Amino acid sequence: MPDDLDLRKLRYFVVLAEELHYGRASERLHLAQPVLTRQIRRLEDELGVQLFDRDSRGTALTASGVALLEHARPLLASAAALRNELAPVHSLRVGVMPGLLVTLTVTAFERAVPDTRVELHRVGWDDQISVLHEQRVDLVYAREPFDTTGLSTRFLCEEPRFAVLPIDHPLAGGEPIDIAELRSSVLLQHPSAVPEWAQVATPKSLSSARSVTPPATVEEKLERVASGRGFVILPESTTIFYRRPDVAVVAIRDLDPNRVTLAWSAISKHPGRDAFIDAAVRNPPAPR
Repeated sequence: MPDDLDLRKLRYFVVLAEELHYGRASERLHLAQPVLTRQIRRLEDELGVQLFDRDSRGTALTASGVALLEHARPLLASAAALRNELAPVHSLRVGVMPGLLVTLTVTAFERAVPDTRVELHRVGWDDQISVLHEQRVDLVYAREPFDTTGLSTRFLCEEPRFAVLPIDHPLAGGEPIDIAELRSSVLLQHPSAVPEWAQVATPKSLSSARSVTPPATVEEKLERVASGRGFVILPESTTIFYRRPDVAVVAIRDLDPNRVTLAWSAISKHPGRDAFIDAAVRNPPAPR
């Protein structure tokens, strides 16, 4: 048993205990999943106990994990309260779409504005803008297109989009394709998300896409693709961050790139926002 606890590992443990899913926990923490796995194993080694049961059915807390969670939450809260009492810290809430890497921006911002801490919140296609209007975040890394009414924006970067196909799909050989070659395949997203496909899709495929309930998360999208239900179109950074051996990522020659834009309310104010925008422009979130 260590003489003291690493609060960073303890925070990783709490998030995983809340999610009971390594993929979702790593997204919340903005860590690569293997990094989270290593940190949890190191914490278990340091404590000399197993905190999670892992099997084909999923992840569950052990009795030791339940006991640690009971004490970990108040311990982290006390540490945060002490830190704020000694040196009051403001917060800047930032929404981030899956796959986008913002560590360099956050590090540069917190170095330049040490009294403000960035709180990262995962957002999806459906709520990337509503989180601004509902004042749940101060800024958001959003993927175009979206309604800019009442918002200020700053373009950050663009990245190519790829088709993610079942590994046994006839087009999964790795060679670049045209979007029309997928006209008879089932899109597992709303057609408005990929208007180029909607323009060339067969009536049957278009009808199927409109009747599909879009997956809520990237993990769910990939799970449906892997099971052979259809395909999805994802930006490059998302295909890099989320990798599975049972799906194929294929380049598309005639798709416009996805544009990543920083957005914020045109009427609300935040003292640290301009500094964050400057840091975000200097450190684009997509792979370079």
